Amino acid sequence: MAEQGATPQPCAVVQSVCGAFHHFNLARELHRRGYLKAIYSTFPWQRLKRENLPHGLVHTFPWLQTPQVVLSRWWDIPAGVNREINWRVAVTLDAWVERHLPPCDVFVGISGVGLKTGRRAQSRGAKYVCDRGSAHIRAQDQILKEEYARWGVPHKVVVDPRIIAREEAEYAQADAITVPSEFARRSFVEMGVPPEKLHKIPYGVELDRFRPVAEPAKDRFEVLFVGAVGLEKGVPYLLQAFAQVRHPRKRLRIVGGVRREMHEIFRRLPLEKVEFVGLVPQKQLPELMSSSHVMALPSVQDGFGMVLSQAMACGCPLITSTNTGGPDLIREGVEGFVVPIRSPEAIADRLQQLAEDPALREQMSESALAGVHGIGGWHEYGEGWVELTTELLRDAANAKDEPCTRRQRA
Repeated sequence: MAEQGATPQPCAVVQSVCGAFHHFNLARELHRRGYLKAIYSTFPWQRLKRENLPHGLVHTFPWLQTPQVVLSRWWDIPAGVNREINWRVAVTLDAWVERHLPPCDVFVGISGVGLKTGRRAQSRGAKYVCDRGSAHIRAQDQILKEEYARWGVPHKVVVDPRIIAREEAEYAQADAITVPSEFARRSFVEMGVPPEKLHKIPYGVELDRFRPVAEPAKDRFEVLFVGAVGLEKGVPYLLQAFAQVRHPRKRLRIVGGVRREMHEIFRRLPLEKVEFVGLVPQKQLPELMSSSHVMALPSVQDGFGMVLSQAMACGCPLITSTNTGGPDLIREGVEGFVVPIRSPEAIADRLQQLAEDPALREQMSESALAGVHGIGGWHEYGEGWVELTTELLRDAANAKDEPCTRRQRA
């Protein structure tokens, strides 16, 4: 019998995720520490082998999502069809992982795909963590419905009601819920989720990849946006704000795929001096970020916004909204500015201030470079998860008045 309160050693962690997202960053950190038992994904091994994990730890169920991704490159899949595929991907992945779940101490499922597997893990004495990369799903749905109505987009189902019900069941079932930002955490509390169930673990940044590799032109004012070009990211407000900026050689570069509904909205917005770059490989982002005077991400809803910390690592000042991970990353007026959502006036004021003050831009650039090291890389993200799993297992061991026994790793 171990001493009461002794720290249990996590023996095996199993993860499940649609695609990759940040879960493979987590998987690498867990593997380095000897905790990863397995990770399940809807991507094929041909795509996942670049994630630098042993093949034996990676299990793939690519039969629905991979054809969807390939087909979307050649055909604009109707929203209703996409919604049905996404639902089928979630429920079939969950059922498949449940059937193949190995013995583990902690099961981590990205939100939407872990309900049955989480229950199975708990029935075996393991802990279930629901990992949510955004706001509470009902809060997200409400914000996006407001945004579609605001811009006159014909009524549509923003978030599949089946997914909302499924995720809320996961929130109730899980032993813990992880989120990456205070905005996301607050949305759960406002929806009635007990605060003690929530754990904020901010995402890391690849400091070896994202670093200054160029300098902004001294005779121009370069503004950058990186992300999915849609209403969720606040792109219309950025376009309205940029049109108000007074500078003889200004340019706004918008990097990312354009959502279908935006084409009609763009007809109502000022687009002068705006360049739509489209999708670019991630390896090109450091040059774009390094050569910009500011990056703007005025999202109305964004669980974190990993491009924010990536831009900071390249020495690029930020303008972002309250509904992102920005308030967790930057100090107002030091590494950048935090503005209210849906406020082109506030964005324009900050852009103009930066356009007119090269010394301020330089100071913010230096502060961003210094501040990003306080955020840390993915190693610190892994440490946050180690602390959480240790806490969960210690509490379970204390409840049983016995420590967690180490299971044989595969």
